[in-house]
Amino acid sequence: MTKYRESKAAISSVTYDRNEMEKEVGNIYEALSIIAKRSIQINLDIKKELHEKLDEFATHNDSLEEIFENKEQIEVSRFYERLPKPHAIAVEEWVQKRIYHRNTDAPTDS
Repeated sequence: MTKYRESKAAISSVTYDRNEMEKEVGNIYEALSIIAKRSIQINLDIKKELHEKLDEFATHNDSLEEIFENKEQIEVSRFYERLPKPHAIAVEEWVQKRIYHRNTDAPTDS
């Protein structure tokens, strides 16, 4: 997860050159599909880690009267809210050529 914390992905809108985005695969739709799939992976990783951290602070009381604010949970949640969005991280990885992809439909040399 530390790799997402250190991400320099844009938090606000950034315009990317379409030709640069599609250069590696030759098709903007294929590039966007790869980025979208990576974004889903990143989102699942972040969500899993967030739930694990929140479970560390969870109290399992059956009584509704004992509900109270857990400051640690609030701080953890705020930290994750400030992280760059998964799609921004995926785009950054694509631009920096850190996403491995392959075309399964392409014939292999055997």
